[in-house]
Amino acid sequence: MSEPTEDLAEQLREQARWCKSLGSPLYAHLLAHAARDVLAGGPARDVLAGHEHAPLGSALALRFMGAVHRLVLSGRAPALAAFYPSAGEPTTAGDPWPAFRETLARTRDELRPLVERPVQTNEVGRSAALLGAFLWVARETALPLRLLEIGASAGLNLRWDCYRYESDGWSWGDPASMVVLRGRFASGRPPLEVEPRIVSRRGCDPSPLDPTTDDGLLTLTSYVWPDQRERLALLRQAALVAGRVPAVVESADARTWLEQKLADPVPGTATVVFHSIVMQYLDPHDRAAVRDVVDAAGVRATRDAPVFRLSMEHGGEQAEVRLRRWPGPDGSELMATAGFHGQAVRWRAR
Repeated sequence: MSEPTEDLAEQLREQARWCKSLGSPLYAHLLAHAARDVLAGGPARDVLAGHEHAPLGSALALRFMGAVHRLVLSGRAPALAAFYPSAGEPTTAGDPWPAFRETLARTRDELRPLVERPVQTNEVGRSAALLGAFLWVARETALPLRLLEIGASAGLNLRWDCYRYESDGWSWGDPASMVVLRGRFASGRPPLEVEPRIVSRRGCDPSPLDPTTDDGLLTLTSYVWPDQRERLALLRQAALVAGRVPAVVESADARTWLEQKLADPVPGTATVVFHSIVMQYLDPHDRAAVRDVVDAAGVRATRDAPVFRLSMEHGGEQAEVRLRRWPGPDGSELMATAGFHGQAVRWRAR
C-alpha cells in the first residue's frame, strides 16, 4: 500500500500530465514541482494537508491550482502574476516555480479554505461539441427545445445558440455575437440548416455561480488555466452574453432536480437533458440515479413530448458526445468526438 503523501503527489503528477497533453505547459511545470514539494514536506504539503485521501473525482489538483490562480487574479500574488498570462502580459522570464512556492508559503492559511471549494469550469468551448446534437434534435423533432443542464455551473453552455461558430467552408449563429468559436471542427458537418427555438433554459449545480457578478466571474476565471488565452477570452465574452440572455441555474443535486423537472411530459417541446464533463465528479450511486430518473422520464415521453439525453463525457483520450432519445431505439448514438475543452470536433452522426 502506498503512503498517503505519495498518493497526494501522484494526483498532482497525473494532473500535470493532463495539462501537458491539453496545452498548458505552465500548469504542467508547476504541478510537477508541487508534487516534489509535497514529498519534501514543503509549503505545497502544508496547503494540501488533510486531503491525502481525496478521491480522484474530487479534482484536488485543479482545486489547488484554482485557489492559487484566484490570488493571482485578485492581486494577492504580484510576483507570481508576472508569469501568468491571465493577469496581463507576462513581465518576467525564467522559472515560475520559486514565485509559486513563495506564494504558497506566504498565503498558506488563505489558500487552505480556497482549496475546499469545488471546481467550477464552465467551458464555453464545449458548446461547439454539443452544437450538432442540439441542431439534430431540433431538425428531427421540428419542436422548440427545453434545455435542462445538470452540473451547469454558471449556465454559460445554456446559451449555446447565442454564440457564433465558424469552420472551413461553413458558419452558424449570429454574426454579431460576442462569442465566436473558430476552427473547432476537424471533420464532418452538423445539420446547419436548422434555426432552433429555445423556450426554456434551466440548469442545476451544487454551487452555482452568477457570471454577471465580479465574484462569480473571478471564481470561474480562476479555474481556467492561465496560459490558455483563448479560453479566458471566450469565458469573459460569454459572461457578457449571460447578462443579456437569461438562464436559471438552481442550487440542487442532479437527481432531486431532475425528478422535479421531468415529473410530467411537456407537450409541444423537445426536452433535452444535457451535461458536459460532469459524470466524473459524481459517485457511482449518483450517476446511476441520474440515469434512472432520465430513463423513467423517457418511459413517459411521447412523440409530441420527446425526451433526449445529450452527454459529453470521457471516452478515453477524447470526449464522446452521445445522444439518446425517447421514444426511440434503446441505447445512445455517438454524435461526435472532441477534445475535453471542445476542440477538434469530429461529427460522426448519420
